[in-house]
Parts: sequence; C-alpha cells; structure tokens
Amino acid sequence: MKFARPFCVVVLPALLLLAGSSGLGSYYETNDDLAITQLIRGASAAAPVTDLHLYFHGIARFLAWLYQIAPAWPWYGLFLYGLLYLATAAGFAVLWKLLHQRVPLTWLMGGLIVFFGLAWLEHSLWFNYSRVPVLLSGTGLLLAAQHVRQKPVVALGLLMLGLAWLIRPSAAGLGLLAAAPGGWWLGGRLGLRLLAVAVALLAVSSAGLSLARAPATATYRTLDVLKSNRNDYQLYRPAPPTAADSLGVQAVSHWVLGDSLVVNEALFQRAMHLDVRYFLRHEAPGKLQTLVGLLVRDYFPVLLGQVALCWLVWRRNKQLLFWLVQLAYGALLLGLGVVLKLPPRLGLPLMDLWWLSNLAYVLAAPQIKRPIHFLRVVAVGTVAVLVLYGYKTVHRVQVLRQEQAAHETYLTQVRRSAANQLIVTANLEAAYKSLSPFKTYSVSQQPVLSLAGWPTLDPSSGALRQQLTGTRDFAVSLQRLAQRPHVVWLLTPEMARFLGSYLTVRTAPRQLTWHFQADPPFSSDTLLPQLYQVGVKTMK
Repeated sequence: MKFARPFCVVVLPALLLLAGSSGLGSYYETNDDLAITQLIRGASAAAPVTDLHLYFHGIARFLAWLYQIAPAWPWYGLFLYGLLYLATAAGFAVLWKLLHQRVPLTWLMGGLIVFFGLAWLEHSLWFNYSRVPVLLSGTGLLLAAQHVRQKPVVALGLLMLGLAWLIRPSAAGLGLLAAAPGGWWLGGRLGLRLLAVAVALLAVSSAGLSLARAPATATYRTLDVLKSNRNDYQLYRPAPPTAADSLGVQAVSHWVLGDSLVVNEALFQRAMHLDVRYFLRHEAPGKLQTLVGLLVRDYFPVLLGQVALCWLVWRRNKQLLFWLVQLAYGALLLGLGVVLKLPPRLGLPLMDLWWLSNLAYVLAAPQIKRPIHFLRVVAVGTVAVLVLYGYKTVHRVQVLRQEQAAHETYLTQVRRSAANQLIVTANLEAAYKSLSPFKTYSVSQQPVLSLAGWPTLDPSSGALRQQLTGTRDFAVSLQRLAQRPHVVWLLTPEMARFLGSYLTVRTAPRQLTWHFQADPPFSSDTLLPQLYQVGVKTMK
C-alpha cells in the first residue's frame, strides 16, 4: 500500500500512454501540428521560426534550438507528449484522492485503467497540440484546489497553467473555465481564491502580451481572427461590392491568405459581414447536428458517465447549484459548437473536465448516497460500453493507419520527384493529417513555399518569398518562380484553376498569360496536390 499511490499516479499514466502509443499508434488529428513543426524547423521558412506570435510563446525558440542540435529527433511530439503525461498524472492524482478511501486498491486501479481507455485514450491516439493546454490548465487547477493548503502542489498547478498559457492562451483559459466548478467543489472558499489568482495571472499575462505585440503580430492576429470567422466558424456572409473584392473573397475561401494587397482587414470590412438571420437559418442547424453527432457518436462513454452522476444527484433535493452549473456547461458546449466550432481536440478535453468536476461534487456531498444496486448497474454498463467503444477504437485505428501509410507514401513520392528542388505548393498540408508525432518528415532540403493555409498569414511567409525571389509581393514572386527552372509545383486541380484566374487578374497590368498543365498524378487521392508545369508569358 506504501507504493500504491506513486504507482497509480506516476507510473500507471506513463505505462498507459506508452502502451497506447506503441500498440495503437499516434496520429495527428489535423495538419496544424506538422505545419507548426515545419515552421520551427525552418522547413517552410527562410530560417527556423522562433516566434509563432499567437502560440508557443518562448517554447518555439526552445524547440527550434533542439531541432538545430538534433534535427532528426521528433522534439515537438516528445515535448507535447511529456506535457500530456503531466496532465494525465494530475488527473489520476485527483481521482486517487477522491476514491482511494472508498474502493479497494484493485478496483481503483481497474477504474483508472477504464477511465483512461474510455475518456483519455483519444488524447494520445488522435493527437493535436490544442488538447494539451486545455487538459494541462484544467487538471492543474483541480489538483491545486484539491491540495489547496499544500504550497508545493499549488505551485505545480499554477506552473501547469503557465505552461498551458505559453502553448495557447485561449486554450488555457478554456481549460480553466471548464475546471472552475470542480476547483470550487474540491477546494471550497480557498479553491475560489485559487481560481481568482489563476484568472488574474492569465489576464495579466495576456494583457502584457497584447501591449508588447509588434505591428506585424497585431496584423497577423487580426487577420487570423477574421479568416477564422469566415472559414472556420461560417459567421461571415460574403457580399463583395466589387470584382476586386470578389477576387479577395475567393482567395480567402481557398485559404490563399498571403497576398496582403488583396487579403487585408479592409477586405473583410467591405466584403463580409455578420448576418445573424442568415447564420441561424443556414449555418447553425448544420453545426448543431455536427455537435450532437460528436457528443453521441464519439463521446457516448463520457456522456453516459455524466448521466450516471446526474442520476445520483437527481435522487436528492436541494441541489439547485449543481443543476445551474450543468446548464452553464451545456451552454458552453452549445456556444462553442454552434457559434464557433467544437472539434474533437476541444470536445473531449472539455467533456473530461466536466465529468471530473461532477465526480468531485458527487463524492464530496455526504447527502448523496450511492446504492449497491446502482453500482452493479454501472459495472454492467461499463463492460458494455467498453466493448462498444473498443470496437469503435479498433476501427478508428485501422482507418488512421491506412491514412498514415498513404500519406507517408505520398510524401516519399514527392521527395523523390522534387529531388531537393524548390517546391511551391498549395494544399500539401493535406498530407500532414494522420502522420506520427514521433517522426520527422521532410520533402526537400530547400524550404517549401506554401501558397495556401493559415501559415501564409505568418510573417515568415513573406520573408521566404523575399529570400527566394527578391520581393514579398505575392503575384510578382510567383511570376518570377514560374519563369525559373528547377521549381516543382504541387497543386490540386481546383487550386490550379483558381490560381490561374487569380494571377491573371493580379498581373493584368503586365499583360501576362498563365499556363497550368498537370502531369500524370502519383496519388489517386484528389485532395492531395499533384505535379504541375507552370509557365507565364507576356501577351503579344
């Protein structure tokens, strides 16, 4: 019993994460992580990017330094998985203190393993950096509130919050918000004081960051929010008043964001606006359906766990506070899912923190009884859910493995075809999805110039065009690249058609004609870019 707590809190989370990663694998949920890694490594920039402006504050510089020392090591994945382990250990520590005096040790260990399999495995299996700060700040608050009189533990919890803020401030705030009721119920009045300190630290840090923001960073942040309102959240309805603005709207829709003469804050003010009636009628129903599908189809184990806890509370009267908090949680999920977006990388972390908070309430309330027959029903239900969710997970792993193998094969073909020539591409990031966080990927010894995607808003994109062509001007730089030998163009058919019309308009004063000719594809996946021959001539 002496070593039971260290084993369950320190060793068991590590064993479960290692078992999951080695047995089932790890796969990027989106292309964001590898796109960030390529910037930090300098694989898609003129030099290693040590300031990502909106996230990884200070951490990007540290990771870039590590990649310079040992380029072949997957430092990004190792670092974030280390923080995921810290969040997992904190969550297990919270569960240990809640349960170790209530259930036998073997049952507790089994319960922790079941909790990991049903509610936590996805964080390591279907990985995205956004999961880490939400979990890190949320579990850090719960751990600190549970040990609110122990200064070292409180310091650890605040350190976890700080690390989460460095990765992504908004995600750290979201995790803190989701865990706030649990922090209150675990720590009482002292827990509320701790929460106030945590909120103050986040507010002061964010204010300081905003005040120290350079003009280029401020522009980047503004455009990042505006393009997200249109492309990610569908909040803006386009209504371009001129042909030039129509071209800009099309560029935003195709994620071609690097041409500052076309895509700028003024474009969004003129050509896009929030139409609440249109949004509620045409966009909100589909987003609501997606949200319900996510919760019911993907997170039914945690949802059923919530139902079980709520049933225990329902049996007792005078629990108004609990139900008000449940309404607040529901409003948070509804607001994120319908007004903004609630992808799995945010959905499951929020559901986990919600469940942990409710468990803290149920176990801390002496008037809430847990009858034996209820525990038997829960045990039988858990076995059934394990079978269903296990089947779902096995199927997901099969799909992800196939996608990872296909994308790795595709990138190998790109590397062979490019033969270390300069690559100009749009949508190559589609092949980054489902790749492994524990591998380092490279398609050329030269930096890859991306024409589309959120990284084109980063100031490093313009710096790379300047280094390659002598100008930051988007259209002029592409003209010079099209006239240069030993340049490999990777485009999708849709993007080639758009760039042809876009560049024809942008270079009309110079009377240029653009030619895009596709080579035989080396992948049947139409979402992945293929080789194109691109040329430009002056009209006679």
